[in-house]
Amino acid sequence: MSSKNLETRERILESAWTLLAESHASAVRMSDIAKRTGISRQAVYLHFPTRAELLIATTRYIDQVKDIDKRLAKSRSAASGLERLNAYVEAWGNYIPEIYGVASALIAMQAKDDEAGAAWADRMGAVRHGCEAAVAALKRDGTLTQSLSTSEATDLLWCQLSVENWEHLRYGCGWSQTRYIKVMQQTVRKALVD
Repeated sequence: MSSKNLETRERILESAWTLLAESHASAVRMSDIAKRTGISRQAVYLHFPTRAELLIATTRYIDQVKDIDKRLAKSRSAASGLERLNAYVEAWGNYIPEIYGVASALIAMQAKDDEAGAAWADRMGAVRHGCEAAVAALKRDGTLTQSLSTSEATDLLWCQLSVENWEHLRYGCGWSQTRYIKVMQQTVRKALVD
């Protein structure tokens, strides 16, 4: 891909990111993104043949710009399962506020918008993968609770770390971000670790 095409692709992704963050659950159309980018709708389709591909690429682009791999490095290099669990909760929990605008838009849109649902499912699949890795590390150490299968433990951790739960605790209940991280780490340790 030429540097001009890469530049246009990045401009499209930046526009989609901005529009999603500002959308407040309104559908973000390809024409909206094209207008914001200053190109034709057909030009957007040349880079992203479907809206679903564009929305998925946008969420992955956000992860790239915000260097999610660096944020997860402490979790991925943890010496024990417990360290990995704590580091993962901290990394993901502190990432949520940064992606909250886009996340809440996709969550709200997904009920009536299959493409938004596909984009959100793609990102939540990545979060689930992180949860699976933390649970696998606990299992490897022999510290995973015997009351849950690895699949059930992954399900529980993934649900606890949902954006919706974060939103309820932070905005509905008025918790600080620091309190959210501390309590979530304690909660999942009690639930998952013998």
